[in-house]
Amino acid sequence: MGFLWQTYCRCGKLIRDEKVSMEKIRGYAFSTVLEASYEDAVSRVTDALKKEGFGVLTEIDVKSTLKKKLDVDFRKYVILGACNPLYAHRTLQADLDVGLLLPCNVIVYETDDKKAYVSAFNPVSALEVIKSEELRKIAKEVSEKLKRVLDKVAKGK
Repeated sequence: MGFLWQTYCRCGKLIRDEKVSMEKIRGYAFSTVLEASYEDAVSRVTDALKKEGFGVLTEIDVKSTLKKKLDVDFRKYVILGACNPLYAHRTLQADLDVGLLLPCNVIVYETDDKKAYVSAFNPVSALEVIKSEELRKIAKEVSEKLKRVLDKVAKGK
């Protein structure tokens, strides 16, 4: 599964453009850049999450929050707290403290060139701090689902 990977600095400027597989991008996240508006990307991500059995429990509008709390302007940016109840239940049965790492966060933000950057946290990397083979197995299953979400979003499905 390959994507056009565009690396942005913290200020949002494009600093690198290359074709890579999602697995090589970052160990802690799966990411892609869409030729779509921010609003369209949020809708596509939410729909793709639903198709993989995730609901969005929280939606943090970072731009709005920073304006209200600090009176600063920021790009369009949302943090979606996605949860697949079946996997959350299995994970919590294995270790109640794993709730500290839930839900699975997915971000969408608008780049300087009006594209949409989408990234999902890789649960495998999150659960490496807990030494549990059972949790590692669940994390791999959830990871595959999140990869499919980004694949569907990237392909416009």
